[in-house]
Amino acid sequence: QVQLVESGGGLVQPGGSLRLSCTASGIAFYIYGMAWHRQAPGKQRELVATITTGGATDYGDSVKGRFTISRDNAKNTVYLQMNSLKPEDTAVYYCHASLEGYVGYDYWGQGTQVTVSS
Repeated sequence: QVQLVESGGGLVQPGGSLRLSCTASGIAFYIYGMAWHRQAPGKQRELVATITTGGATDYGDSVKGRFTISRDNAKNTVYLQMNSLKPEDTAVYYCHASLEGYVGYDYWGQGTQVTVSS
C-alpha cells in the first residue's frame, strides 16, 4: 500500500519559516519525481515546487527565492523549506509522487495545513 505522509504544517507569523516533510512508503522512492502543491480556500490547486530523481528543481513564480525543495532518498522523504512566509501562502500543502512516462503511477498525500497570520 502506497502512503505519502506530510508533516510540519502549522501556524506561523508573517516573515517566519516552516519546513514541511513528506515520507513515502510502498514505492521505490528514488525513481519518483516529487512535488509539492497547495490549495487555498476557494482557489484551484497550484504547483509549488518539483524535484526530479536527479535533483533538478523548479518553482512556482510566487515562491521563487523563498521556498526550497529537497529530497533524501535514504529516508524516502521530500522536504519543503519555506522562508519569508506571507499570508497568501496560507493553504493546505500536498505532497505528490509521480513516475514519469507511466500512467497511473502517481500518488498524493493527505495534506498539511499551513496558516500564515499575525
